[in-house]
Amino acid sequence: MKLNDQWWKKSVVYQIYPRSFMDSNGDGIGDIKGIIEKLDYLKLLGVDVIWLSPVYDSPNDDNGYDIRDYQKIMDEFGTMADFDQMLEEIHKRDMKLVMDLVINHTSDEHEWFIQSKKSKDNPYRDYYIWREGEEGKEPNNWGSFFSGPAWDYDETTNEYYLHLFAKKQPDLNWENPTLRHEVYNMMKFWLDKGIDGFRMDVINMISKQPGLPDGVQAEGQLYGDGSPFYMNGPRIHEFLKEMNQEVLSQYPIMTVGEMPGTTPEDAILYTNSERNEVNMIFTFEHMDLDSAPGGKWNLKPLNLVDLKENLSKWQVGLHNKGWNSLYWNNHDQPRIVSRFGNDQQYRVESAKMLAACLHFMQGTPYIYQGEEIGMTNVKFNSLADYRDIETLNMYRERKSLGYSHDEIMTSIYAKGRDNARTPVQWDETEHGGFTSGTPWINANPRYKEINVKSALEDPQSIFYFYQKLISLRKEMDIIVEGDFRLLLKDNPVLFAYERKWKSESLLVLCNFSEDELIIDDEELVNRLPKYKMLLSNYDGQEANALRPFEVIVLKK
Repeated sequence: MKLNDQWWKKSVVYQIYPRSFMDSNGDGIGDIKGIIEKLDYLKLLGVDVIWLSPVYDSPNDDNGYDIRDYQKIMDEFGTMADFDQMLEEIHKRDMKLVMDLVINHTSDEHEWFIQSKKSKDNPYRDYYIWREGEEGKEPNNWGSFFSGPAWDYDETTNEYYLHLFAKKQPDLNWENPTLRHEVYNMMKFWLDKGIDGFRMDVINMISKQPGLPDGVQAEGQLYGDGSPFYMNGPRIHEFLKEMNQEVLSQYPIMTVGEMPGTTPEDAILYTNSERNEVNMIFTFEHMDLDSAPGGKWNLKPLNLVDLKENLSKWQVGLHNKGWNSLYWNNHDQPRIVSRFGNDQQYRVESAKMLAACLHFMQGTPYIYQGEEIGMTNVKFNSLADYRDIETLNMYRERKSLGYSHDEIMTSIYAKGRDNARTPVQWDETEHGGFTSGTPWINANPRYKEINVKSALEDPQSIFYFYQKLISLRKEMDIIVEGDFRLLLKDNPVLFAYERKWKSESLLVLCNFSEDELIIDDEELVNRLPKYKMLLSNYDGQEANALRPFEVIVLKK
């Protein structure tokens, strides 16, 4: 396959979380017409692809990732006619649309599940994973990602159903070929409308180990870790190859699989174009580096040496063998400028540095709504202001284990998913201009200083820096094609790397600290005069020194 066919390699993707993007009718909830209103803004930024988080009919237990009807639009978001208009307007602007595909689980209000739980001999029974309990206990010791056991008891048939996520998100049984083909037909429904691909939610969890064995249960943990038995399971490649053959290969589309618990070796199997599975995957390793043992809510400072080693491992490992996705933010991750940068004194500088650090690597970059203006984490005063089911369940569970309110809130402020879900800050008016009504979740109070309107009026804003990064990727083949070499791997504050392709070379130097950094590596210092400045987030350049959170990109 030629690069022309692999259009996604040169593309930059922008993720829209529709509930929080733009509200057109004042009900406090973002909607499809609100997205249409802002398409010219995304075109100005320069992105090629919009990834739209779920807009399907849903009771909204997990903000749309619990789907009740795959072929209907959620009333709060609009109608199918609105969707069709949006797709037409996106294509009119030479942009593409990638939809979220959530097929590890459905809502418990999906007609399949309503039928499935009626009786053990119902034709839909085997669409889901049902098991008998043992002596009044769950079939195994797995815990749910959203706290509590991964099983829920159903009195009608005296059996339990598996839900790796919320109770209202029963897992589909991919061992059932009829179910698989129902899913493939649904995918064709959207592709035949003209959408340009899928982001596949937790797609490497669709194959479970037969027998569903107990997971290892660490001391002090309420549940066992079942992930070795449902991540990258025994039939996952078979299922993806079948999906590719039946559906994906029939359309000129882009596919990205969300795949926790994968290594570069796994990623090559998933993304090598000769294997006909998916184009790229989301890895999670670099997003777990500021978590202590026990999971994401246990905090520890980022060690930059670990981050460099991890990103380098993926860059080198997949070069010419697979393809990387590049991201810092999405709807599940806290804001990167608050996480790895400084969201106060050096918010603008650190946001630009983090952007350049990522965008000069090989892979397809993803920008999450608001990232391009440097939106920050939020600290709501009251737990009642939080909306995310994962956060609220975790709070209750940790309280029962003896954690204090303040300890739990510290974790929520750092890692809660609602950090990413506050409304996009369009201007300095109430609620950041997101809605004329009451927003479903409060706006970040910083909207008066951080908003799109002020960013567009400032030629030095983070927005225009992202715009420049996107245009450079389109102009410079070395960014898309070149190999990657990490420099000064043990330096605790400097992230330095080189990209090479044919006779060209790029040097990317990122200061991850609040202090001035003197570059004293003799080899690197001797090389610098041979390069010309391509990009920086400061004016002027001091010899062999980087200011707080400075990035310089040099070209030879």
